[in-house]
Amino acid sequence: MSTTEILIAGFGGQGILFAGKFLAYKGLIEDKNVSWLPSYGPEMRGGTASCSVILSDAPVGSPIVSNPDVLIAMNLPSLDRYESSVVPGGVIFTDSTLIERSVVRNDVKAFAVPATRLASDNDMPTLANMILLGKVLAECGGFEKETVTAALKKVISAKHADMLDLNLRALSIGAGL
Repeated sequence: MSTTEILIAGFGGQGILFAGKFLAYKGLIEDKNVSWLPSYGPEMRGGTASCSVILSDAPVGSPIVSNPDVLIAMNLPSLDRYESSVVPGGVIFTDSTLIERSVVRNDVKAFAVPATRLASDNDMPTLANMILLGKVLAECGGFEKETVTAALKKVISAKHADMLDLNLRALSIGAGL
């Protein structure tokens, strides 16, 4: 039996909820039991936002992620708040463009990805979240192009269907790091 608990956190407007929804749909496509629980402050953009995702071979009893196996921190307040809650042996991914400090724990794997800078350099300023997710999928397993594409098609609205290739490119940039 395999269960992975993921916490994605940052400011509203960074695509936190979108990233979580993408992971949840990817899990559904892979026949996993899934929980997706978004949380955001009243400000939405600029306020705090987090998203808990659980992917499991067994039924998910609670959607709450208190001790994530994987933490994706897109800003310093999120790293400061959640770093200590990651399980020993877990993995922490940070956007090093916005977070200047390193992960201080030595009982977890840590990956600092300059996602915001890479997104800007590649003319995709709103896709730092997907660059980070590409790295997550590459390190934690699960970057199968067919499944990734199918999940993106579920979360990208018909109005923004033209963003599919750009999102795939962002995921590939992250996976290639």
